[in-house]
Amino acid sequence: MIKSYKRFWANIFDFSGVSGRADYWWPVIINSILGAIIIAIIQSSTGHSIDDIYNFGDLTVAWGRNLVLVLVWIATLSVKFRRLHDTNRSGWWILIDLVPIIGTIWFFILMLLPSKASRWK
Repeated sequence: MIKSYKRFWANIFDFSGVSGRADYWWPVIINSILGAIIIAIIQSSTGHSIDDIYNFGDLTVAWGRNLVLVLVWIATLSVKFRRLHDTNRSGWWILIDLVPIIGTIWFFILMLLPSKASRWK
């Protein structure tokens, strides 16, 4: 679990390699849990929603949040590409997620598929 998460951050800009199921799912699960905890802590300490900006401190928190969101988005995008490569598919398959409902379900299934002998290695 920890090794998968370390590889997630170590390969933040690697869009051409491969990643196994564990290297995809553990970071997704860990980031979801950490995000929920951090948002709950920030909202309970400020006393309002994280989206509301009332003073300079709130603005600083919002900028920090946005920076973290961009970094996590890039890392997640790269691990999605690597996971698709591990199932012997092109990274362009990520666009299927743009199709409402069916595309999201199909992309979820693609992330669950086992590794194949990949031409991307």
